[in-house]
Amino acid sequence: MATSFKTFINNDVTTTRTLLHESIPVTGNIVNTTYSDNNIKNYAHGIFQSVYDYPYLSSSANHIFDIAVGISPSSALSSSSTVQNAKKINMYNQMAQVLVGHDITGGILQFDADGDMLAGGNKLKEVIFINLARLLTKDEIKKDSFDLQLGTGSTYAAPMANLKLLGDHGAANDFRVNSPAGEYAPLYTSSANVTADTGLGLIYYQAGIAVISASVFNGIEFSGSNGSGSSIDSALTSSTIEVIADAFRNRFADLDFNNTTELNSTIYFCRVNHNEFNYSANPTYLSESKIRVKQNSVDTPVTYITTVGMYSADNELLAVSKLSEPLKKDPTNELVLRVRLDF
Repeated sequence: MATSFKTFINNDVTTTRTLLHESIPVTGNIVNTTYSDNNIKNYAHGIFQSVYDYPYLSSSANHIFDIAVGISPSSALSSSSTVQNAKKINMYNQMAQVLVGHDITGGILQFDADGDMLAGGNKLKEVIFINLARLLTKDEIKKDSFDLQLGTGSTYAAPMANLKLLGDHGAANDFRVNSPAGEYAPLYTSSANVTADTGLGLIYYQAGIAVISASVFNGIEFSGSNGSGSSIDSALTSSTIEVIADAFRNRFADLDFNNTTELNSTIYFCRVNHNEFNYSANPTYLSESKIRVKQNSVDTPVTYITTVGMYSADNELLAVSKLSEPLKKDPTNELVLRVRLDF
């Protein structure tokens, strides 16, 4: 226990933020083939489908993401939908409230292709949601790192005959902040197509949610459950969310992004002046009232610093920092010890 203390002044304390990134690949084999759907969990409520990286009944399985489907109340399909219509509309409204927000009248805003709500433009009225697990996204998804590759082959039996890549091209310097859920950016097929209203989806970085426009699958056999030639519009109106999620997974080729872990640190500069801490309060420092490390009475005192203790205002020990090796201290030298607390 320390018997002498030194108080920090303003110049002795500073803060810093460090962003750590991991590369996260999710291959189509995991999502749609490897485990013969034993890693796919459906629920009695039928609102969404969960995907795991291993058969979900195993204790080693990790949740990867959820798949859900939404139809805007203003969509032409909402009036012709016959299967789970209310659930699809409710899912759209729920996600739109969280991710887009409300207008000045209190109405729920729709997902916008370029994020410019006031300018109007193309609205995403029929969408598929990919809600990524926090295990993968950590604090947020790194901007300009999100790539989702989907099979857009003309037939349901050969979905990967053609591939379409959606990415947040240029989002590192061009992202939107007008969402109650944080920052987001449109998804484009290439950097050459980054123009207004050409977005085919949205990626919300802090929320870890991708909103994919159903128009990505226009003109192809999206679903095989209702017979050959089932289009995306037909699936949205006459298939359950579970069936649509299965069809989407059938066309899931690859997903890659970098996650972000925000590491906040407080750095303390512990300044040891030449006339400080030259003596130890350890009882073993003395022998018969004589300092052990002094051979002669005229020798200068010597101590070795091994530990830095951080105390509260009432002298309660809060944290301990160990030095990699003892530092020799005597009246002829001064030291500055840098202590970093991460949280």
